[in-house]
Amino acid sequence: MTRKLLITGASGVIGSVLLDGLKEHYDVVGADVQADESRGIVPLDVTDEQRLSELMNGIDTVLHIAWKKDEDDFLGVALPVNVGGAYQVYEAARKHGVRRVIFASSNHATGFYPVGEEIDVNDPYRPDSIYGLSKCYIELLGRWYADRYGLSSFNVRIGNFPGDDRPHSERSMHIWISERDMIQLMRCCIEADDDRKYMNLYGTSANTDNYYDIGYLEQEIGYKPQDNAEDVLAGEKGQSELKQDETIYQGGQQP
Repeated sequence: MTRKLLITGASGVIGSVLLDGLKEHYDVVGADVQADESRGIVPLDVTDEQRLSELMNGIDTVLHIAWKKDEDDFLGVALPVNVGGAYQVYEAARKHGVRRVIFASSNHATGFYPVGEEIDVNDPYRPDSIYGLSKCYIELLGRWYADRYGLSSFNVRIGNFPGDDRPHSERSMHIWISERDMIQLMRCCIEADDDRKYMNLYGTSANTDNYYDIGYLEQEIGYKPQDNAEDVLAGEKGQSELKQDETIYQGGQQP
């Protein structure tokens, strides 16, 4: 039986790529606050409990990509819309017997670790911004739903996904992920064994000098990235012309 997916934020940069790439393999419902009838993207405000309940019927896996830019407004946007909206997504998924929720988290959840320090996905959070802090909250929300209700929850800490399938800066060279690797990674998360109830992972391609060790993901969930940021730029632009934005922190933030 073909799995039925719900993708929130399907009109965005990441959501659009996943909608097009995954519908070749699954029955996909794309939803976004910015609906697009021509692409079959239906309207959804993730804070709307009733609308979420309507869309969750028969869903096997939710890819929760939707996000409203918070501009460092924790109380006005990040908490009520992004964190509150994620709560509504998980709660609707629980009520409708959804098998798994895959959350588009971010490398900024651990962005205040210094460059060069090796970290494990289960090391303590070190968010570098309100954006990163909000991602931490939602990762923990998934942890609770996995432990309390048995709802499988995966948190994919996406590195750099600019939307034109190439890295643009020194820092992005370490954490970039290509379109085809993003699609493959999400497929691996969707198809991971049912008994895997919770997982954090970094989402990057096989980049030279990657900030994160992702080699174990092949054994864990079958992810074998095909691209490397360095190879993409070889003979194209030259790394010397890249934006020099690497700081002492992995998230690129300055205190």
